[in-house]
Amino acid sequence: MTNLYEHMRDEHKISPAQEYLRQIVYGGNDGIVTTFAVVAGFAGFGAEGAAEVGAIAVLLFGLANLLADGTAMGLGEFLSARSEQDVYRATRAKELHEIQTNPEFERLETVELLKDRGLPSEDAETMANIMVRNPEYMADFMMQHEIGMADPTNEHPALNGLATFVSFLLFGFVPLIPYFLLPAGPDTFVVSVIATGLALTTLGLLRWRVTTEGLLRCVGETVLVGGICAFVAFGVGLAFR
Repeated sequence: MTNLYEHMRDEHKISPAQEYLRQIVYGGNDGIVTTFAVVAGFAGFGAEGAAEVGAIAVLLFGLANLLADGTAMGLGEFLSARSEQDVYRATRAKELHEIQTNPEFERLETVELLKDRGLPSEDAETMANIMVRNPEYMADFMMQHEIGMADPTNEHPALNGLATFVSFLLFGFVPLIPYFLLPAGPDTFVVSVIATGLALTTLGLLRWRVTTEGLLRCVGETVLVGGICAFVAFGVGLAFR
């Protein structure tokens, strides 16, 4: 018979893909769009597009953007996660201080929050009385239900940044692959468009596999958002033709 420990381990286990899904999708989508923007910009610029500057130039600009933007996004994710944790800790410390210095007022606030969530007055009073005797738990409750801040303290900013960076590079490299294999030209751009669509579809499938939400929604939203960005990049190239 399964014991409580085994149940908690099996039922509440989160895979790395689930834990870092936001960074993978965010980094992957931006990586695809960043490098495709270079390719689409050259293609939209003139009739021969990338053929005028050659595959080497496309790869040079594409890889430079891929590495520079990937590094910036990874470090930006790291700083964002660190800042979020700093804000949470400071706000929680202030809330804990209020609980310790003015417990009755905080108790009354808790009663109202519990009643707003559907608890009868008597149960709300009972729970608030218990929580006011446990300030640390009460502070966590107030952070989530009064202030509306989720606890980010268990996140790993460095790993968040690394996941964003790696996803950016892996997915962002796909639109450039045809220019490593074929001479630059209109046909190569078409192959790059197809490769970009496949990369966005793969990203959507990964999102679907991890979240188990609707397949059409996960893939459709990912391809649509990436496609809009790619279309804008191509339009900029046309505008400067």
